Amino acid sequence: MADIKTFYLPDLGEGLPDATVVEWHVKEGDSIKLDAPLCSMETAKAVVDVPSPYTGKVTKLYGAPGDIIETGAALADFVPDPNAKQRAESQETGHHHGPKKSVGSPAPDDSQKVVASDEGGEVKTGGKDREDEGTVVGAMVSGSHVHVEQAASIGGVKAVPAVRALAKKLKVDLARVRPSGADGVVTLQDVKNAAANGSAPLPSPAGRGAGGEGAAGAQRYASPEPSSAHRAPSPEGRREEQRTAVSLAGKPVRTAPPSVQASGQPEQLKGVRRNMARVMAEAHANVVPTTLVDDADLHAWIGKQDITARLVRAIVAACKAVPALNAWFDGKNLSRTLHPHVDIGIAVDTDDGLFVPALRNADMLDGHGVRAAIKRLRTQVEDRSIPSSELSGYTISLSNFGMFAGRYATPVVVPPTVAIIGAGKLSHDVVAVMGGIEVHRRMPISLTFDHRAATGGEAARFLKALLDDMAQPH
Repeated sequence: MADIKTFYLPDLGEGLPDATVVEWHVKEGDSIKLDAPLCSMETAKAVVDVPSPYTGKVTKLYGAPGDIIETGAALADFVPDPNAKQRAESQETGHHHGPKKSVGSPAPDDSQKVVASDEGGEVKTGGKDREDEGTVVGAMVSGSHVHVEQAASIGGVKAVPAVRALAKKLKVDLARVRPSGADGVVTLQDVKNAAANGSAPLPSPAGRGAGGEGAAGAQRYASPEPSSAHRAPSPEGRREEQRTAVSLAGKPVRTAPPSVQASGQPEQLKGVRRNMARVMAEAHANVVPTTLVDDADLHAWIGKQDITARLVRAIVAACKAVPALNAWFDGKNLSRTLHPHVDIGIAVDTDDGLFVPALRNADMLDGHGVRAAIKRLRTQVEDRSIPSSELSGYTISLSNFGMFAGRYATPVVVPPTVAIIGAGKLSHDVVAVMGGIEVHRRMPISLTFDHRAATGGEAARFLKALLDDMAQPH
């Protein structure tokens, strides 16, 4: 019997619990060399190429594009080439072999060993029929579950977030791309091919009609609408019924009762949004948030200035004045770590979810350095090339939501940080001054802090230091 080796999904980030299959670079039956790309996996932070742990033949792939696989679950089976040099278990590569086992725990019963099946369920096999061994990078969670889920269907197109991000970057219209993946899923290669041959370009703004529908919309209105009796069924197998504001009897349409199935389809959260849901839930459960709000008066500013750079400078000044908020707090051990440096987590909103890259050593940067660093981080976030190390380890956070809308907010403090600053939308306000009134340009500032780690007085002094720096002429 062939010597089958099972490769388990390694920890592709800092304790990430799962990852989504984006694309397989091989198929079952293919031969592969050691460290050659096996597949691309989307984590909460990036799209990562997973290298092959063996030189040999791939006998089984667990999961299809769009499937979520838990860290530590089976990813692929191999029959290593006995004539090829393989990586020795004792070789210093930073890898650990085999699924994680608890120290001092009894040996598992091989007859009850659970192995993930390619259908996403569990099949029990005897331990003598296969040897479970793989290359696991870093710490991992023990488990053997493969969750088979379809890629998200948005606008009738099935694709994982990484594919949608690539299509946006390459200006490819996903609706016009011919899918080659299982169950009609658009793959990364489909998007790359469409970009190369120009078969699915996004419509230009000039070609769009009223409402942004463009040529497709014009063609739709030029063709008669088929009757409901001849209308083709939707991909979900349901007839698309024409929606109107009144019923056939001419009465206003009422909301369907709870017993009627909703027309929308549930969408499994993946990648960045999946991680965001976990992080927000953890923060809500573990932080005692308190928010202070005030307005930064910018009336004394001279000339044109970089608002974001000024915000960063003001945060640095406040951190130096009140170090208690530039800290990490350990709620379990009731300990805190005050940081001598200032690394600011900058919240970046994307279609795939929220990223928070770290602006490192903000206390050492001038205005030009801040602007260049933020531009680099934003570009890396948009093309999903940012290293996972740049998405953690910040000492305090900034959410500049005012660039879209909103004055005050209660932004979420994510452990282990202690505070987050929210910058609202600039406004011109009537301000009372000695002898009358004036119109000043002001920026609403919200400071949310973990009250377990800092007092109200410390937070108020921090906010005052920030406002004082923002009020400086330059």
